[in-house]
Amino acid sequence: MADTPDYSWPSMESRKAMGKSIKRLDGPVKSTGRAKYTSDLRPRDMLYAVYVHSPHAHARVTGVDTSDAEKSAGVKAVHVTAPAGTEVQYQGWEIAAVAATTEQAARVAAGRIRVEYEVLPHLVKDDDLSKATGRTKQGGEKVVGDPDETFKNAEVVSEGQYGIPIANHCCLEPHGAVIQWQGDKVYAWPSTQDVTTWATQLSPNIKVDATNIKVKMDYIGGGFGSKFGPDAWGETAARLSQKAGGRPVKLFLERDAELMIAGNRPPAYGKIRIAGKKDGTITGWQSDTWSTGNMPLPYIIDQIPNMRIKHDTVSINSGPSRAWRAPNNQQLSYLTCSALEDFAAKIAMDPIEVFKKAVEYAPKARVELYKYQLDKAAELTDWKNQWKPRGSGSGTVRRGLGLGISAWGGAGHNSNCRTTINPDGSVLVEIGTQDLGTGTRTIITQVAAESLGLPMGKVKLVIGSNDLPPDAASGGSSTVGGVTVSTRRSSVNALAKLFEAAAPALSAQPADLEAVDGHIRVKGSPNKSMTWETACKKIGPGKISEMGSFNRRQPAPGMNDQGVGGVQIADVSVDTETGLVKINHYTAVQDCGLIVNPRLAESQIYGAIIMGISTALYEERFFDQQTGKYLNADMEFYKLAGIGDIGDIKVHLDIRPENDKRGVIGLGEPPAVAICAAIGNAVTNAIGIRVPHIPMTPSHVLDALEGRIA
Repeated sequence: MADTPDYSWPSMESRKAMGKSIKRLDGPVKSTGRAKYTSDLRPRDMLYAVYVHSPHAHARVTGVDTSDAEKSAGVKAVHVTAPAGTEVQYQGWEIAAVAATTEQAARVAAGRIRVEYEVLPHLVKDDDLSKATGRTKQGGEKVVGDPDETFKNAEVVSEGQYGIPIANHCCLEPHGAVIQWQGDKVYAWPSTQDVTTWATQLSPNIKVDATNIKVKMDYIGGGFGSKFGPDAWGETAARLSQKAGGRPVKLFLERDAELMIAGNRPPAYGKIRIAGKKDGTITGWQSDTWSTGNMPLPYIIDQIPNMRIKHDTVSINSGPSRAWRAPNNQQLSYLTCSALEDFAAKIAMDPIEVFKKAVEYAPKARVELYKYQLDKAAELTDWKNQWKPRGSGSGTVRRGLGLGISAWGGAGHNSNCRTTINPDGSVLVEIGTQDLGTGTRTIITQVAAESLGLPMGKVKLVIGSNDLPPDAASGGSSTVGGVTVSTRRSSVNALAKLFEAAAPALSAQPADLEAVDGHIRVKGSPNKSMTWETACKKIGPGKISEMGSFNRRQPAPGMNDQGVGGVQIADVSVDTETGLVKINHYTAVQDCGLIVNPRLAESQIYGAIIMGISTALYEERFFDQQTGKYLNADMEFYKLAGIGDIGDIKVHLDIRPENDKRGVIGLGEPPAVAICAAIGNAVTNAIGIRVPHIPMTPSHVLDALEGRIA
C-alpha cells in the first residue's frame, strides 16, 4: 500500500457530499409507512405477551398464584418475574407475564393471576424536603473561598427558590422487543439505542453466550436516552419464548406502564443566593438543593471565587430515572439561569450583560464563545429594542423575553466500519450502529460518498445488526463523532487499495491519484483519468474490503472533538387573566463543530426545542400521596405540546471556520438543555414575578400572580 492515507476532512469549499443539506435517505420509507419498526413485526406463530404490574407504590410480594392463568385459553407460557419476597419499589413493577396466541387471550389470562402484597409506607412526591423524613441522604457541603464574608459585604444579594420536577420519557414506540429462543440461539428484534452490545447485556441474565444472540433492528420510534439495554422485559420475553417451545414472543409496554416504569428525568429543587456588585459582577454563590440524583451547581459558571454548595438526595417510590437528552443539564441550566436572571432584575440590569459577565466564570476555552453567542442571539431577536425590564408591560396580555445557556461534550464513541469495493463498481459500507431518527444513515453515506468521490446513490449502507463491525451505543451525542471517523478511515483505506490497482493503467503512482466525480484521475492532470467502474475492473476476481476504526481513548484531532455551547432566547406572551403562555418566537444559537449535513443539524435543534417547549409548558405528572397512585399515566392527561404550541423557531448554526476546524461534534443533546430556563425567564420577564416551578401551566402562572406560591 502507498504511504498512510490522509484521513483529514476536505476543506469547507471543496466538499461535494458533506456540508450539503441532503434529505434523509430513510424519509420516503418512513413517510409512506413502509419502514418497519420493531413494534410492527409479526413473525410467524408469534405470541403476544402481557404484564401483570403492581398496583402499589411500595409493597412486598407475599404470594403469586398463576394456576388459573396457565389453564386459560390460548396461553402458551407464564413467567413470574417478582416471586414471593420481592420488595416492590413503585407502581407498575413487573410481577408476572403471560404469552398467548392473541393479545386479548393474554389480557384475560393476566387478569387471572392472583398476587398478594404486604403494603409498605411510600413517598411519591419530592418537592417538599420537610416531608421526606427518613428518605434523604446528605451529600455534604462544598465551600470555595469565603462565601460568608462575601455575602456579608456584598453590594447586592438576590435569592430565590426554583424547581423543575420529574418528567417522563414518552417515546412514540414504547419499550420492548420481539424475541425467539431456538435451541442454543436467541433471535432478538429490540427497540434499542445499542444494537451491538444489547446481546452482551442480555447474555448473563438468560445464560446464553452473547455470540449466540442475534440482534436486528431497522427503525426505532424514539429513545432519547431511555433504550439502551434489554431491561427486564427483554429477559422476560426470552423466558416466555423458551417456555413456549421457541415461538417468537412480542412484549412491549402498554402506555400506562411506559409512563410509570420506562424511565424519567430526575427533578431538581433549590434555594439559591447570589452575591454581587451593582455593575453585574457576581462575587458569591450559595445553593441548597435536593433531588433524586446529583446536581452539581452552578452550571457552566463553576469558577465563581466564593461558593457554598449543599445537596441532599431523596428516595421516592415513583419509577426509575433514565438518561434523557443531556442528563442533569436541563435541571442545572434552569436553576442556574433562573438565579442569574433574578440577580439581573435585582440590580435593574439587562440580563444579556449580566450573563456576559457571568460566563467569565465558565471554562476558559468557552468564555469568548458564549460572549459571541449572547451577542448573536441578541441580534437575531432584536433584544435591544424588544426586551423591557421585568414587569414593565401593561394590559391583559404581556410579552417577555428570557434566555438560557447550555453546554455539552459530544465526543465520538468507539466505532468500526467496513467498506467493500467490488469489481463491478458497487460499494458496500457496513457498520453495527443504529439510526435513532437523527439521520445517521444519511450522514454515514455522505461521508463515504465524499471520501470515495462518488454520488451518494452509488453507496449501499447496511446498519442495525450485531453481526456487523461493532459500534457503540447511541448516547451522549456520541454517534456522529464516532461513525464519521470510522467511515472516513475505512473508505479512504479501501480507496488507497483501488489506487494501487488502477495506478499502472494510468502510468502513475498510487499516491498521485485522486477520486473525483466518479472518476479516478491523476492529480493535476484531469485528462489522465478513467471512470470509477473501469478502475474497479482492475481489482481482478476478488474485492477490496478495508476496515476503519475510532477509539475515543485515541483522539483524532481535526476529525472529531468535544465541548460545545449554546444560547437560546424565548419570546413569549402571557395572558394574565387565563395564565396561558404562548410561544411567539424561539431562537437558538449553537456551536457545533464541522457540520456534515446542515439540514439534519437544524432538525436536531428543532426537535430539541419542540421537546423542551413541551416540558416547559405542559409535562406534569400527578401522584396521590395517600395511595401512591400515578393519576395521569396516559396520553390524555399527561400533556404534550402540539404543533400549534411551538411558535416560530429560528436556528443559527455557529459554523465559523474556527469551529469547522475542530471536526465533527455530536449535536443531539446540547440544544435540548436551555429551553426550560429560557421560557421560565421569559414568563417571569412578562408578568414581573417568578413562577418558580416548571411547567409554566396556567394554574402555576395564576398561582404566582395571585401570591399563592410561598
